[in-house]
Amino acid sequence: MFVAVAGVIVWQANRPNVNTETTLERIQRTGTIRIGFANENPYGYLDTKAQKVTGEAPEIARYILKKMGVDHIEPVVADFGSLIPGLKAKRFDMIAAGMYITPDRGKEIAFSNPTYAIGESFIVLAGNPLGLHSYEDVRDNPEARLGVMGGSIELVYAKKLGIDESKISVFADYASALQGLKGDQIDAVAATYLTVKDLLRKQDSSDIEQVQDFRDPVIDGKETRGYGAFGFRKQDVALRERFNEELAKFIGSPEHLTLIQPFGFDESTLPGEVTAKELTKAP
Repeated sequence: MFVAVAGVIVWQANRPNVNTETTLERIQRTGTIRIGFANENPYGYLDTKAQKVTGEAPEIARYILKKMGVDHIEPVVADFGSLIPGLKAKRFDMIAAGMYITPDRGKEIAFSNPTYAIGESFIVLAGNPLGLHSYEDVRDNPEARLGVMGGSIELVYAKKLGIDESKISVFADYASALQGLKGDQIDAVAATYLTVKDLLRKQDSSDIEQVQDFRDPVIDGKETRGYGAFGFRKQDVALRERFNEELAKFIGSPEHLTLIQPFGFDESTLPGEVTAKELTKAP
């Protein structure tokens, strides 16, 4: 069942699927959809003052879903690593958390076309004592230890670039990772560029800083760039296609740029013509 906590729905047990209508038909009939998010600013998070789930993904979702005749969103909070299992278990109807599209994730769920594209960054202790400017620097420095969030693309990057698992610490959230950095458990916290900026703004601490001149990871000969999107169950083809129709009209429009500006996104983070189909192809 679901219970409301500060306006957010928290899943507690499996809910049986008792009807045969498609997800698109159901949400249009009821005017309500459940979205999963991981409480990560600026992608999707709970604004405790406004008692509202907001961020780049939820705000775009509200706009697009309203165009589809769905006016009410029920937000469901989950650990980032639980979002895909939660979607597949029907705890919510779509993922609105700015999740990167990857081939491995594409084996489990379907993605909308991307809404943004950004790079990576690190948070380190002031002065960057170990001189870490890339994942490769962590790999090649025997003293360096990296902190990542469970289920994140940063964990994938670290493993693909050959960082030994003994040098990687996985945290449930970024608050715990920053505590680990300050407590000498790790030497760097890896996250998206925008997440790093937001975390440092909230911390307002002179003890930690964003790495300057960070180099995005190079995997299979290509510099990586993360493309974020909405996640859907593979069987919900009609819902995803209908969502993509409205998304194509919206991304890059003046309305879109105005909507995402408060969260640090702008024209430089537009995804271009890249599609989910391209991004889920295995190299």
